[in-house]
Amino acid sequence: MDKLVLNSIKINQIKLKNRVIFAPTSLGLSHKETIEKYREIAKGGVAMIIVGDVPVSKRGFLSMYNKKSKQYYKDIIEAVHNEGALVCAQLHESDSKFTSLIKYIPLVLVKKMTPNDLRNKLNESVPKFISKLSTRKINDIIKNFADAAEKATQLGFDMVQVHGDRICGSFSSSIMNQREDEFGGSAENRTRFASECVKAIRRKCPNIAIDYKLAVRQENPHYGNAGVLFEELSIFVPILEKAGVNSFHVALANHGELEDTIPPLNHPYFKEQGCFLKYADEVKKYTNLPLCGVGCLEKPEFIEEQLKNNRIQMVAMSRQLIADSEWVNKIKNNEEKTIRYCIRCNQKCLKGMQAHQGVHCIYEGKI
Repeated sequence: MDKLVLNSIKINQIKLKNRVIFAPTSLGLSHKETIEKYREIAKGGVAMIIVGDVPVSKRGFLSMYNKKSKQYYKDIIEAVHNEGALVCAQLHESDSKFTSLIKYIPLVLVKKMTPNDLRNKLNESVPKFISKLSTRKINDIIKNFADAAEKATQLGFDMVQVHGDRICGSFSSSIMNQREDEFGGSAENRTRFASECVKAIRRKCPNIAIDYKLAVRQENPHYGNAGVLFEELSIFVPILEKAGVNSFHVALANHGELEDTIPPLNHPYFKEQGCFLKYADEVKKYTNLPLCGVGCLEKPEFIEEQLKNNRIQMVAMSRQLIADSEWVNKIKNNEEKTIRYCIRCNQKCLKGMQAHQGVHCIYEGKI
């Protein structure tokens, strides 16, 4: 029987060999370990790996304009391409000033404040940062997105994803964006920053495939602080599509607890497989572009059903591919019974990242 998950799909000018994508993930590993982890996942059969948080800035850590970082990205691309997968750069710009946290570092060192407390302080600083940005600085950042997309193609990336859950997501959010000019207030104004970034990329790189990570915020119960409310999708989605987006990667908005966007099995609300697919359902009402679903997607039969019903056209995974990088190959070879399933314990992945030990899995060293 033909498996839809193994079918190819075109996104603008590029062709994915199947429907499985490694979701953008902060691995927290050394450069060498990161390259080898991407190589392992690519070898396991995925169509594309999204490299998370690639800065659009010309300065700073991991900038594509930095000689050492430039080589790092080239090494990733070469390793992934050699294993038959494509590589996407998730273009990212911070929505806060890390310097605002310096005064809290001593409290963390003496364990009077946890790293998660520090993260919450950073999130609390976002509205002020967004609201105080000058129009000149905003236009500089928009230009940086376009320049970074061009730089990514020069380095060998096959596609770019605009990170809609950092500065773009915060501009989009009525919680984070308290501006009173053309970039704030109404939903149309709050989508302006993101749409201008996409337009600038499209002008600079007419043929590039542009994915947009669309962060969705929900109320009743409240989850996520950046991003777009359900009732605002009818405005945001068509504007972004008209700006030049070729596909949407739909997820829960961030700037809340990490356990919400990376939910454990005992999460009070996001317990089920495909826990964020309802957001894709809402986006689908306003576009015919390919949608990538994400969120606790592990079981082949469940994923196949979502593709069959055209609920989503692609599936993104992180923890499951860290648990078993051979997920795609095992389906291809009719070896589903041997898949090591992620049990969503978050012990070595999320907690490993929070402990600055890098993302790992409880299966490592046991099989």
